Amino acid sequence: MASPSSTRFDLDTFKRALEEGDSEVLTRLFTEDAEMEMIDRRTPPSMPTVVHGRESIEDLLRQVYEIDMTHEILQCVVQGDHAAYTERCVYPDGNAVMSMTMLDLAEGRIAHQSTVQAWDEEPSPVPASDDFSAPTRVEEFARGRAEFARVGGRDVVRLTLQPGWQWSVHIGPAQGSALCRMRHGGYMISGRLRCRMADGTEQEFCEGEVVSIPPEHDAWVMGDEPVVFLDWQMCD
Repeated sequence: MASPSSTRFDLDTFKRALEEGDSEVLTRLFTEDAEMEMIDRRTPPSMPTVVHGRESIEDLLRQVYEIDMTHEILQCVVQGDHAAYTERCVYPDGNAVMSMTMLDLAEGRIAHQSTVQAWDEEPSPVPASDDFSAPTRVEEFARGRAEFARVGGRDVVRLTLQPGWQWSVHIGPAQGSALCRMRHGGYMISGRLRCRMADGTEQEFCEGEVVSIPPEHDAWVMGDEPVVFLDWQMCD
């Protein structure tokens, strides 16, 4: 595929790569120091997810396109150094995600992307089940792993965190934040996890406990046993 010129954004290449899920081509359309900002049901406007740098953006795009869904651009407009588009993504069960994205361009590449997403999910009208023997997707990260199962139109996540893992050390730098902006709610299958909120409040969670962790927290594994946490609120 042709690379974008130094002054003009290659809209055709962008649309084709997005709809085909070609994360490698999409990544080349970002500047080296690009920033991606996302607002959705987990991260409100006051606490968006922010990803800094082309390398981190490539990792995120690769994870997105590992999810079993279709991508379709509905409308796209480019004017000067700005572009905007709407996108519809559909899961195999028919549930959809709609998003609107604004792009700031610099010399024909994306310098900043801001996306707002909304889910149109309906509970399954019949009983359903899933398990983690064949996750719908898996995300690997430093000293950790997230496995996703999908049931009733929603995701449930099994997090496995190894001894020594800490959010602010192993996740935060890529997101440009010292604190996790997500809300977590679930069940501690094993291990011990300690959290510290922005105001300094700390709480330790242990095996067998049902847990709720608000946004704006750091977290780390205590002791030598991995933490296994079943999270059904992270994807809400």
